[in-house]
Amino acid sequence: MPAEPTAAPPTTPVPLAALLARPDLGLRQIAGPPDAVVHWVHTSEMADPYPYLLGGELLLTAGVQLTDPERYAARVAQAGAAALGFGLAPVYDTVPAALVAACERHGLPLVEVPPPTTFTAIARAVWGLMTEARHHELRRVSQAQQGLASAAARPDPVPAVLHQLAVRLGGWAGLLGADGAVLAGSGPDRPDEVRDAVRRLAGVVTGPTSGGPTALTATDTAAGEQLAVYALAGARRLVLAVAVPGRDPGDHTIAGVAAVLLSLLTAERQGADEATRSAALVRLLLGAAPAEVAPLLGEAPWTVVHARGEGAPPDLGSPLVEAGDGHARVLVPGGQEVGPHPGWTLGASAPMGAGELAAADAQAARALRRAEAARSPLVRHRTGGYASLVDPEEAAAYARRLLAPLAEPLLTTLRAWLSLHGSWDRTAVALGVHRNTVRQRLARCAALLDVDLDDMDVRTELWLALRSAGGRAQAHSGQCE
Repeated sequence: MPAEPTAAPPTTPVPLAALLARPDLGLRQIAGPPDAVVHWVHTSEMADPYPYLLGGELLLTAGVQLTDPERYAARVAQAGAAALGFGLAPVYDTVPAALVAACERHGLPLVEVPPPTTFTAIARAVWGLMTEARHHELRRVSQAQQGLASAAARPDPVPAVLHQLAVRLGGWAGLLGADGAVLAGSGPDRPDEVRDAVRRLAGVVTGPTSGGPTALTATDTAAGEQLAVYALAGARRLVLAVAVPGRDPGDHTIAGVAAVLLSLLTAERQGADEATRSAALVRLLLGAAPAEVAPLLGEAPWTVVHARGEGAPPDLGSPLVEAGDGHARVLVPGGQEVGPHPGWTLGASAPMGAGELAAADAQAARALRRAEAARSPLVRHRTGGYASLVDPEEAAAYARRLLAPLAEPLLTTLRAWLSLHGSWDRTAVALGVHRNTVRQRLARCAALLDVDLDDMDVRTELWLALRSAGGRAQAHSGQCE
């Protein structure tokens, strides 16, 4: 027995009717059901194309090796092809009657391709329709994401998200408890048969205990409805369930966004303020401007912390944590003190408002690099000092002139070396290079600037210049090693 064909490719499907409606192609369906969808196009003149079909394709042939129409149609249908397109000329003037009858028996849509229409033109038309469908799907998903993000920022976020999801999918959406009871829902009521099926399906993702879901998502059908459930993160074992008349491309992505939002909104550790802040962060991720979500994050300044280490992310008293591969970033509300954490090296920014978080993130990254080079458990961003007494524009202009001979990576090396008190080894660690490379670069800096780097006055002047230039002095000349 031949192996079962694989599933259709995950491409945007195109209704066969859309191809038949193209007057420039002149296609005509002469057998099989009318509701086929095409996932891609394949051309073959083999006597048995079965081994080369993936399923879901519109198979085009001129019948060069068509000797047994019954077996040919059976094999194409068994492979899962969406339809068969038969080209007239140069081999056949009409589609063989035996092939028409065989396709009808096997439920394989058969399309007659007139002589003026090339197979390439059909393939181009399919790809064009797929592109249009894909663009429509992306627009729909993007609009749904924006609607869900706006709903999550409302005073009653959970019902608002469920309502928005039900509207976007054209069905029913509900939040279920671990026992399958509907805690909240939106959309037209479903029959008892559908509700019972939803509860049974929810049990697939909640599992028998609180040890975690046996699956993250599950799907089923009941009473003509398409059902899907999504396990929400958290110890409460909540489930998002949807029931819709039919599944459209993009539905799974839209429901997945809603599941993430509901996981944030229903987390046990979140109070009203934290839920609002999480919703604001989600809106930022979905494209909202920082100024738009700043009121939701709160007026208090925020501290960004970068951390590197092993094990569970450092607990800094904030649920706003991004962690992975031994690195973590934490957004700490103003007023909370950031202290060392065992097993982790931390770099903390200066407290900043919501509109300046990008700058705070850069400060924290630099502080972490200094902490790693100095082998210190915590380094905070430093501001102010004597440098703040100098006119910034005048200082920056002088710094550009002084540092003009230096290009990258000489500037970076000089800054790191000075910040680490002239330590070759720690500078090499901070930059991830060999200590001899550091020595060579600094010798080049001394030669280009014509200064003695062992002189403390020279070091002080260069350090103030680097700070005034922000580490980004324009290099008009100079070379790297």
